[in-house]
Amino acid sequence: MPNYVRPDVTGATVFFTVCLANRASDVLVRRIDVLRDAVRSTRQEKPFEIVAWVTLPDHLHCIWRLPAGDKDFPRRWRAIKSKFSRDLPARPKTRSQAKRGERGVWQRRYWEHHIRSQEDLSTHIRYCWINPVKHGLVKHPADWPYSSFHRDHRSGQVVGEWMTVTMDGSFCE
Repeated sequence: MPNYVRPDVTGATVFFTVCLANRASDVLVRRIDVLRDAVRSTRQEKPFEIVAWVTLPDHLHCIWRLPAGDKDFPRRWRAIKSKFSRDLPARPKTRSQAKRGERGVWQRRYWEHHIRSQEDLSTHIRYCWINPVKHGLVKHPADWPYSSFHRDHRSGQVVGEWMTVTMDGSFCE
């Protein structure tokens, strides 16, 4: 097994992909209220800024900005996953999941990418916006209800052309 070492950066802006163990599940959108509560209570305990977020049926993408002097996003993810899982009905667990005290809802790991520039940040924000379209869930980012696209549009961050983006990433007239 590789010896993965995370960058030792405090106050970082980080892009995440976090998946359910059962990729055929829709529990993240079916129980969006539970996920939102888990994120809200975790942010109250260990603050972080949500730069972008999109929740799909079986996975989510988000960008967080941690407070200055803080680099502990693993503890935050552990709390969010745990709070969300506790509020769901128990399901059968593997021996490994039982040994680790897991509920078997989430994949054990997640993907992270430290944002390195404004261009990198813009690319990953747009990735969050377009992801429901990419997965064929909607025709336009504005049609997906579980996305920070709406917040960003209200604040003027979304230029008009994003309201007409298509599944292949091109723009409608």
